[in-house]
Formats: sequence, C-alpha cells, structure tokens
Amino acid sequence: MVKVQELAEKSKFDKEVIIHAVGKRKLARARVYVKSGSGKITINGVPLKYWGTPILRSRIQEVLEIARAYLGDEVNKYDIKIIANSGGLVSQAEAIRNGIARALSYMFGAELKKIFENYDKYLIIWDPRRCEPHRSL
Repeated sequence: MVKVQELAEKSKFDKEVIIHAVGKRKLARARVYVKSGSGKITINGVPLKYWGTPILRSRIQEVLEIARAYLGDEVNKYDIKIIANSGGLVSQAEAIRNGIARALSYMFGAELKKIFENYDKYLIIWDPRRCEPHRSL
C-alpha cells in the first residue's frame, strides 16, 4: 500500500501531491481534490456544515466515517475541495460521495476500496441508471 507521504517524496512539485477524482450520478458531476491540510471540506467554496440539508451532509460524511473506521485519524490530515455541478442537490451529494470514495481508495489502496465496495458498490463505481427519454405518442 503506497502512502501519500511516499508519493509526495517522489513528486517534483513542492513535495505536495493533489489527488483528483471524479464522481458521477445521473447528470451530476463532482470533481474532488484531496491534498494534505487540516481536514477542511468545501463544496463549491462553501464549508460542508453549511451545504445542503442535514440528510445530504450525513450521506457525504458517511464515506468519511467508513474511512475513519479503517484508517483512524489519518483522514483528518487532508483537505477535500469539491466542485459539484449539474443535476439536483441529491444527485450532487451522491456524486460527491462517489468522488470522495474514489479519491480515498486511490490514496490508501485496495483494502479501503474493498471496504467501500462491501458497504455500497456505488461508492466506487458510477451508477449506470439514467432517466429514459419521453416517447411521443
């Protein structure tokens, strides 16, 4: 398992690595950037505690809680910046969950990916369901 510190030592750019992942759900897209920091999570420039509804925030924090159960406080050492667009708030929250899980599994290896897949397979893979177009009569 390759840790981020080892990747940072190999990096040419200021010894800091930024992990990028994309999450999708219906038409919503979420670009997730993870870098070392103090544990701040921002969505479109807004802190997580002010974004969306409490239920949507808990769906996003669910991924972080699963990762904390496996990694401990290691997850709190990284800042997560999210840019979400298109779709509704619920689809954006699902896309954010997907993007965060993909970024963390890329950073911390296959064991965490397997834990995410056992919990909910749509944390790692994109949900293939789409709206069917209306048919004319």
